[in-house]
Amino acid sequence: MNSLIAQAESRLLSPGGLATGDLDRVFTQLMGPAIDAADLYFQHSRSEAWVLEEGIVKDGSHSIEQGVGVRAISGEKTGFAYSDEIVLPQLLEASKAARAIAHGGNGAGKPLALHGAKSLYPAIDPVDSLPNPDKIAVLREVDAYARARDPRVKQVIVSLNATLDTVLIAASDGTLAADVRPLVRLSVQVIVEQSGRREQGYAGGGGRYGYRELLENGRAMAFADEAVRQALVNLDAVDAPAGTMTVVLGPGWPGVLLHEAIGHGLEGDFNRKGSSAFAGRIGQRVAAPGVTVVDDGTLPGRRGSLSIDDEGTPTECTTLIEDGILKGYMQDKLNARLMGMAPTGNGRRESFAQLPMPRMTNTYMLAGQHDPQDIIRSVKKGLYAVNFGGGQVDITNGKFVFSASEAYLIEDGKVTAPVKGATLIGSGPDVLTRVSMIGNDLALDEGIGVCGKDGQSVPVGVGQPTLRVESMTVGGTAS
Repeated sequence: MNSLIAQAESRLLSPGGLATGDLDRVFTQLMGPAIDAADLYFQHSRSEAWVLEEGIVKDGSHSIEQGVGVRAISGEKTGFAYSDEIVLPQLLEASKAARAIAHGGNGAGKPLALHGAKSLYPAIDPVDSLPNPDKIAVLREVDAYARARDPRVKQVIVSLNATLDTVLIAASDGTLAADVRPLVRLSVQVIVEQSGRREQGYAGGGGRYGYRELLENGRAMAFADEAVRQALVNLDAVDAPAGTMTVVLGPGWPGVLLHEAIGHGLEGDFNRKGSSAFAGRIGQRVAAPGVTVVDDGTLPGRRGSLSIDDEGTPTECTTLIEDGILKGYMQDKLNARLMGMAPTGNGRRESFAQLPMPRMTNTYMLAGQHDPQDIIRSVKKGLYAVNFGGGQVDITNGKFVFSASEAYLIEDGKVTAPVKGATLIGSGPDVLTRVSMIGNDLALDEGIGVCGKDGQSVPVGVGQPTLRVESMTVGGTAS
């Protein structure tokens, strides 16, 4: 961890003539009898994006952003200021502004001390992990491969993205922590056409490593295969039925429904304010027996993982629901302190210019005992949903609407015709009580998740085994 702090110091502080020792002077100005807690969040972010569309490189962008966010907390009140110049005069000015906004507490700071955490990914720059001509060659190869898969493929869009985030966090509770976070992603979108009907398919993945790991073992072509397969399936899809029916959710990416329907409702801020459907229900049954849900930021190399969160707290595997009983919430430092709980390493922010808040990392349901094929065979008539597009949820009551991008009818225990236009409608807390069979095939998504909250986007992971859910409302297009 010391080497990470040295790396962060050289990238973030040294160019402006600063060292970690200078931060005590900033805290001297920030802290005092009016302030309970304060922190500084330094960030240097380097990113690139490559997009190939219609056989042409339409975008090859590169950006660098850096700055520092200064936060002062007094009770429930937060003062915040930021600067994109990391020099002592700007730091002192921002700390003065943050302290002026927050007042009325009783805090005092502690000397900074190194906080270590297990490193879950290599401290490499993924932007430099592959030469630019090779990146363009990959885009062209995936494009040509997808088009050659089927003559009905009419359009292919391939994109490559990489980001390197270097962060340094200093806090009045003595925290001094750093992290170097690589992140890469490859996406393939395919549009097919047959008899005037156009449909699309999408696949992709990534994680916290370099391009070479992303592209090894034919993974790029596997994404192209999957995107083409999805699109061709949708060409044959019939209108989805509507009504109340048994729904089987596939493993992996369908966990995004879990993420939206209940994940946000288990974040500390919503529960502290009493606005979540799960507020005040710790120790109560909120799901069917066998349902265990965790948020795990410690999975090596995963898109949603972090060695430390954006407040310097090491991430952990937090059990949210165990065998149907609500066990806890995801917490940042502020909400944990106000609720008398421990932080869980879920304080996250999109950038130095925004405040941290409780956010998910990798959220998934643990496996059960049932064979996935037995789950399908157990359904007389229902819907099998294996891929999802967009969705939305109301945190206060857990009600959600989710569109299935790939779904099939189940008839007499067999998966039959693909359907289009299926939407799943329900309430997260209610759906959890309707889970009747849990598969033994837990899978995590390929590494494409992006979560939005209060205007901030952060990378996340989702996952689940195959699930049978009783009496779910399906909105369909069949007359």
